[in-house]
Amino acid sequence: MSLVGPRPCLPYEYENYDEWHKRRVSVLPGCTGVWQVWGRSSVSFKDSVVLDLYYINNMSPWLDLQLILQTIPAIFFFRGAK
Repeated sequence: MSLVGPRPCLPYEYENYDEWHKRRVSVLPGCTGVWQVWGRSSVSFKDSVVLDLYYINNMSPWLDLQLILQTIPAIFFFRGAK
């Protein structure tokens, strides 16, 4: 597991994925990612997959650093949490 990347899914979730959803498991999973920072619980499953695919298409050390820095206030200020 990496620090930044799509969250890992459970086996039963993977069985229910559409083909385009499965691309999110093609990279190393992470503790935080785009949808955890930019959307959290306010996004649908489809939107979370789209945000994970955005991360996969734009992976870079700079994006990872931005997401790590944005994770800290998202946690402490409960931004997007239900």
